[in-house]
Amino acid sequence: MNNIKVYAFVGPSGTGKSYRAQLVASENNIHYIIDDGLLINENDVVAGNSAKKAPTKIETVKKAIFIDKEDRKEMIQALKKIKPDSILILGTSDGMVEKIADNLQLPRPQKTIYINDVATENEIETARRIRTTEGKHVIPVPTFEIKRDFAGYLLDPLQIFKYRKNDTPYISEKSIIRPTFSYLGKFTISDTVFRQITEYVAKKVEGIDRVSRVRVESADGATTVYAEVYVIFGYNIVNVLREFKQKVKKEIENLTSMNVQEVSVLAKGIVMPENK
Repeated sequence: MNNIKVYAFVGPSGTGKSYRAQLVASENNIHYIIDDGLLINENDVVAGNSAKKAPTKIETVKKAIFIDKEDRKEMIQALKKIKPDSILILGTSDGMVEKIADNLQLPRPQKTIYINDVATENEIETARRIRTTEGKHVIPVPTFEIKRDFAGYLLDPLQIFKYRKNDTPYISEKSIIRPTFSYLGKFTISDTVFRQITEYVAKKVEGIDRVSRVRVESADGATTVYAEVYVIFGYNIVNVLREFKQKVKKEIENLTSMNVQEVSVLAKGIVMPENK
């Protein structure tokens, strides 16, 4: 862990740090970002739990700086497993970044980039106004296209075409969300999205042949998912369904930033492989 090069990206809350995080990381040849409790690699959430899910602003801060022992343990284990060469930590102050680094057993930042270094005063003020008046936050990861009547806090995906310093274009994907504590409206994700996620997971779980049905219910910001699947003959059904449930829950939360309260899976039938 002591060999990891730590960089800090600092700016007051609501000034557009998460919006510009991938650009700053790219320009400094950094592939991993820690932002609001999440460890992000390119456009993928690798580990952690989004602080934006916390019910209050105080809890959000606690999650962001890894006060909770379980959150801290999970992130440290992920970092030790991945062994990144460098990492960019986002924070509202130098002290906050140093606190995150200390809690995760990382070295103190060797370089600090401030929001004023990468954004104009006009851009910063615009970001502040949107945060204050609309309660919108950005996380630097992509999500699925959504409909506008979901009872939750995911808003919009953004796909932004940008240029690095060497004029090489790249796609920077981000998601706009409203955290639980600043929730202002109601939105909906089509059941098709959940079906696509479960079907994607089914292809990754050995022993699942296909998904035949998905039903989704949402209430009070939490989601329950019911799925029916066909299991391939010869596999332990209980183990296969348990693995499938865990991965479906994790993928939905990672890809949509939604709270998944429960995933129920029914083995609808057994499929005999053609070579049997």
